[in-house]
Amino acid sequence: MEPIVPPFVPVLLAALLLPFLGRKLGHAAAGLLTGAVVPYVWLVDSGAHFADVDLFGFETVLFNVDPFSTLMGLIFAFIGVVGVAYSYYSDAENIQTAFALSYVASSLGAVFGGDWLTLIFFWELMAVTSTLLVWHYGGKAVRAGYRYALLHGVGGTLFLGAVVWHFAETGTFLFASVPGGPETAGLAGPVAPILAALGVGVNVGFVGLHAWLPDTYPRPHIAASVFLCVYTTKTGVYGMYRVFPNDGNVAVAYMGGVMAVFGATMALFQNDMRRLLSYHIQSQVGYMVAGVGIGGALAQSGAFAHVFNHILYKGLLFMTAGVVVYRTGEESLKKLGGLAREMPITAGAFTVAALSIAGFPGFNGFVSKGIVISASHYAFEKGPIHLGDFYTLELLLLIGGVGTFMSFIKFGYYAFFHGEYDGSVKDANRGQAAAMVLVAALCVFYGIFDGALFSLLPFDVTNGDVVAHAYKTYTVPHLIEGVALAVLGLIGFALVKKPLSGLGRVPDVDNLYNPATFYGARYLVVGVTELYARVDDAAVAFAKASVAVAKDPDAAIARVTGRESVETKAGIDRSLLLVLAVLVAAMAVLLI
Repeated sequence: MEPIVPPFVPVLLAALLLPFLGRKLGHAAAGLLTGAVVPYVWLVDSGAHFADVDLFGFETVLFNVDPFSTLMGLIFAFIGVVGVAYSYYSDAENIQTAFALSYVASSLGAVFGGDWLTLIFFWELMAVTSTLLVWHYGGKAVRAGYRYALLHGVGGTLFLGAVVWHFAETGTFLFASVPGGPETAGLAGPVAPILAALGVGVNVGFVGLHAWLPDTYPRPHIAASVFLCVYTTKTGVYGMYRVFPNDGNVAVAYMGGVMAVFGATMALFQNDMRRLLSYHIQSQVGYMVAGVGIGGALAQSGAFAHVFNHILYKGLLFMTAGVVVYRTGEESLKKLGGLAREMPITAGAFTVAALSIAGFPGFNGFVSKGIVISASHYAFEKGPIHLGDFYTLELLLLIGGVGTFMSFIKFGYYAFFHGEYDGSVKDANRGQAAAMVLVAALCVFYGIFDGALFSLLPFDVTNGDVVAHAYKTYTVPHLIEGVALAVLGLIGFALVKKPLSGLGRVPDVDNLYNPATFYGARYLVVGVTELYARVDDAAVAFAKASVAVAKDPDAAIARVTGRESVETKAGIDRSLLLVLAVLVAAMAVLLI
């Protein structure tokens, strides 16, 4: 099928129409327009593109189709439809859903762009639209959104610097896969990839650059969190792949392993449900970043398989947490308990999502996480630390898996299965339940029928001629590994349950840089304004004095010398003094 319009167009149209339509009609139209993108993206031929589109005076490609962008477009559009339905049944306002869809549209624009300029344009637009989505809720979300915008502004600036550097090296913004593009894929030069890795690292949540995730995503409306948990970080993974498209990057791979462990560990310390889930975004994105960093067909396929699966189970987790908040008004696990009896549909959906994210056999996370771990074993350097046949990066990914089991055992135990909730509470309404059951069914489907997932991947991971090691999901070693991680997670939670129960909020890096940024900015503003005021006062006084000298040089000389008479000037050239005074006055006026 030939391309008609870029996929972001119908979604953006839905966002523009939604505020002017009734709530029911608006959400229905938005769902239909967004849903139309799914078959459209699937049917457009790989390699199709719009060429010769002028953007800011440069040749760009607004719609470029390859296996990576197709996979991203399919899951982005699908979860967008689910998000619209969930928003409607969770009482989201039209304008909020419009902001959410503008965020979806900008994400689609980024992943289907065929050049760096289009990618960075939609990348920055994504930061703006997601900030508006956060801000719309008001309250604490306003400050969180401000911090979010600042950090993403810094990241986007670094990424833009990398793109400009690349243009200076190659003379084009086009990707190598597009006709007329450079011979080599990725960013050219020694500096651009480093700048891009840091800039994109903000979006994917590199350790140290990640605190915006748990700071922002728990703040807005529950339906807004479902959108937020999907697009920024996963578009970041796509961007990281575009920066390192062939052989990956060793440092990026190890950062992914550290993210997997750090995010799971910090999640274990959380009692706020959405904050816990936000840390696990960082942890799970770590597997994707590791796959991109490892490089090669197997690892890259695993990274994007995990992108696809993560969007399903993470969206489902935020929906289940959102229903709990919607029905109880509580965010903290300490104030919940025993909800499985009151909310069986929500508890069931959570269980499916938890087993999926933890990578238990039979669920989709087991398939995609297994590909990345397999690539770390067969297609990556061994590293300095080893335990038997397991080496550094693989060990980090496995430890992250144990931490994931522990975190979601904690979540499920305190929210749904331990104790008894004080009072009666309704389960999810029909629309919320339908959205959750649909996504839960897909988590199981792609876990059992792994071939359906493999068919979406850019490379055939089962073919040893294509990948470094032919991957098979349901082998005895893989099954043992998945069950062993679950058992270790159970044991680990049993050991730390008591200490965790008395644990308060664990500080993160934002406890350092948020106050530093706040007070640093305040003192900078005060310092600049006060300095300007003092300079302004001095300039005005100097200008007045210069005007006085110009009007009556004799009186000025008398004041300076302390003499009453102006008749003795000791050889001072009066005309020269007058010219000098005029020049000084002119300079003072220019300074003011």
